[in-house]
Amino acid sequence: MTRTEAWQILNEYTKNPNLIKHALAVEAAMRAYAEKFGEDVETWRVVGVLHDFDYEKYPTAADHPYRGAEILRDKGLDETLIRAIMSHAEYTGVPRDTKLAKTLFAVDELCGFITAVTLVRPDKKIATVTPQSVKKKFKAKAFAAQVSREDMTKGAEELGVDLTEHIGFVIAAMAEIADELGL
Repeated sequence: MTRTEAWQILNEYTKNPNLIKHALAVEAAMRAYAEKFGEDVETWRVVGVLHDFDYEKYPTAADHPYRGAEILRDKGLDETLIRAIMSHAEYTGVPRDTKLAKTLFAVDELCGFITAVTLVRPDKKIATVTPQSVKKKFKAKAFAAQVSREDMTKGAEELGVDLTEHIGFVIAAMAEIADELGL
């Protein structure tokens, strides 16, 4: 599947602009890590775009990402990519046994958290966000309370990267598309 085809699927199922921006943020982080790891950039971008495409329509843990996986199978997406998408939700029990799956898990929640940190800044610009400012917000339990700090920390550990460096890397990837993200 191409990135263009993935984008069409995302836009078919997702109308909420914030969910689309989240897909773009995760895609940017996945692209950057694919480049860093010498992996297939197009494939990793597709996974980033599609990881939550079904969430708006099927937001419950009983349905997401299960319904999305069914849809993607029907569309002929490679099972390895579907497994990576399934594994980004801890509750599915699908193991993260590839670098692709580990990376998706490591960047998903973090992209949302970085977006939240950016939006509470006076300038609302990702260019002024630092790993230290993100880590400071980690400690504020009421801030973006729905975002799992445990998952963000576990993601970096599973990926084998230092959390501070990982945060900086994802900030930089998102900053490359700051205009698209409204940040």
